[in-house]
Amino acid sequence: MYLLSLDWLLLLEKFVLILIIVFTSLGIALYTTFAERKVAAILQDRPGPNRAGPFGLLQPLADGVKMFTKEEIIPTHANKWLFILGPGLAMTASLMTCAVIPWAGTITLRGHQFPIQIADVNVGLLYIFAVVSMGVYGVMIGGWASNNKFSLMAALRAASQAISYELAMGLSLIALLFTTGDLSLGTIVKQQQGHWWNVVYQPLGCLIFFICAMAECNRTPFDLPEAENELNFGYHQEYSSMKLGFYLFAEYINMIMSSAVMASLYFGGYDIPFVDDAKLYAGSLGDWTALIQVGVLLTKVVMFIFLFMWIRWTIPRFRYDQLMNLGWKTLIPLALFNMVVTGAVVILKINHWHF
Repeated sequence: MYLLSLDWLLLLEKFVLILIIVFTSLGIALYTTFAERKVAAILQDRPGPNRAGPFGLLQPLADGVKMFTKEEIIPTHANKWLFILGPGLAMTASLMTCAVIPWAGTITLRGHQFPIQIADVNVGLLYIFAVVSMGVYGVMIGGWASNNKFSLMAALRAASQAISYELAMGLSLIALLFTTGDLSLGTIVKQQQGHWWNVVYQPLGCLIFFICAMAECNRTPFDLPEAENELNFGYHQEYSSMKLGFYLFAEYINMIMSSAVMASLYFGGYDIPFVDDAKLYAGSLGDWTALIQVGVLLTKVVMFIFLFMWIRWTIPRFRYDQLMNLGWKTLIPLALFNMVVTGAVVILKINHWHF
């Protein structure tokens, strides 16, 4: 009976954690749109949204109400079921990424320690790649089911772009795997505590991962699937109401999760800089340390999101041939070079220790 109650407690803890992370991610995504419009306004020397509520803070809620109340239109010749499935799949895939991200250390509940992580699987990086690949299906299905040639062309662009940049991203993570020896994000974060962060050992891999993350999120200058001057409105041209909102939210949630993954892999995750987290847990703060760690990780995520936005409103969009050349002729060779050099250094260290 004790083990049964413990299992139910663990299940309840995971369920509550899922609800908190999912609804927090949706709230952050909602206000990330507001933040992006404000950042764009600052860079372009204009006011930005300032009408709805004090300082325009209610603008995201107004946009949400608008999305929910707009007329929902499905084109006559569209495949109805796939047309509905596309944005749902894109949104689901973007939210699933959060399952393996370690948001903090542990909290103690009834004498048992629970990690602030939904699932610390030993193949966390492979899980992320699998989920990210599923998101491409949402874009492809939506573009094809719309029965619109511009939407189909945009979906094909998105698929070819994702394939190109996932290769370079995967190769950059293989080099990181050489240095960490583990695929679990929780273990990778713990390895960085009390040591240099992985960005010190893998600066080129971090840069390649960041560029590929922008391409995976369809962010400028990699927003070719949404190039309005070439493809009208891209793969979601025929969408309206909350189905369009799902596609837009999925992009922002992907950006948030990419920032969280990048912070965990290369910048210590929830590790508090210049502080021994174990001493904080053992001291007077106790479990409050976990709340501080969540704040530290979110701070790193916000810094990456600001960088995403800064780049979007600074650098112009690539041409499609430039996009593919960068992926296949520059990033993949650089990732291979980084992987070979990292492997050689690791082998030399092993041989040195052996002797």
